[in-house]
Amino acid sequence: MNITCARDRLNYAVQTVQKAVAAKATLPILSGIYLSAQDNKLTLQATDYEIGISCTIDAQVAVPGKIVLSGRYFQELVKRLPGETVEIASSTEDRTIKITAGASQFNLLSLPADEFPVLKPLFDKTVGISALTIKDNVLRDLIKRTVFACATEESRPIFTGALLELTETDVRMIATNTHRLALKQSITESTTVNNNVKIIIPSKVLNELARLLTSELPVDVNICWEKSKVAFNFDNVYLESRLIEGQYPDYHRVIPKEFATTATINTALFMDAVERVSLMAKDGEYNIIKFQFNADQIIITSNNPDIGKAYETIPINTDGTEIEIAFNAKYVTDILKNIGASELLFSLNTPLSPASIRPSNDEYYTYIITPVRTS
Repeated sequence: MNITCARDRLNYAVQTVQKAVAAKATLPILSGIYLSAQDNKLTLQATDYEIGISCTIDAQVAVPGKIVLSGRYFQELVKRLPGETVEIASSTEDRTIKITAGASQFNLLSLPADEFPVLKPLFDKTVGISALTIKDNVLRDLIKRTVFACATEESRPIFTGALLELTETDVRMIATNTHRLALKQSITESTTVNNNVKIIIPSKVLNELARLLTSELPVDVNICWEKSKVAFNFDNVYLESRLIEGQYPDYHRVIPKEFATTATINTALFMDAVERVSLMAKDGEYNIIKFQFNADQIIITSNNPDIGKAYETIPINTDGTEIEIAFNAKYVTDILKNIGASELLFSLNTPLSPASIRPSNDEYYTYIITPVRTS
């Protein structure tokens, strides 16, 4: 191989794929980044078998070829190279790869390219594949508004992923850890899906996908899936992941049909107050803060015998009966950070039944939170 490319484009490609490099590789080849050069294109790939990412950039290819370089050292090196162009050339005498940029020259040992599990895009298949096209800003919003509610413990794997549900009229993403649930809906103008489709995508993959969706102008993201895999293709990036197998619970059952009390609250005021009051609760066993919803104000309190007490009020507009209820403070602050609206609706029934928090201007976003029983 002998290629020359722009340093900033190479750095972009390396940073794009590096999150798929296996951190603790059982197979040494998975710790590497695969480079394939031909037809004036350079394709970089990395995979840990859970997630695989490929990125293609323009390059001047003098001699086509395939190599695998240490993901750790190649990434750190490319990030620090001087100049505007980089030359990568393999040696015919040994397994080293010469990397030249400006006055800098490095020789890295390569790994055997024929051992790398090269990604075979699902889009190339014609049988057993379903597909959808969605704008990147819509997909990014679906992820941002929900994935934070996924479980982090691996004891129940199905809840470590988010459910992507497609119908003839909309696309939805749902995430839950059984104590809270986030649901975001987006109306689609047209789709080729005839029946409801439900696939569970690992939250780690969705977070990585959101990181890569950075286009300033909306671009199409092509999504396709089969029984055990899902793939996303946009711009010059291809990402694929395994799907989580299992039956996602019926989330409709945990969303109350109506509420006895609904409070309209300024999001910024509420966020600041909850964060201050929760400081006293952080070292507590359950990180609990209490809320007293009155007609024109909400009283927020916490009590930690080892630290002290906190008490704060903010103005609200309540429709319905007054109620006192307690929640895990983190579950409240998480939605306030992601709600994306200046005003929210906090709806409740009883001190022990699920409550709802949603933007006042968005009926397609709902967050359900389970209260904490207090003595």
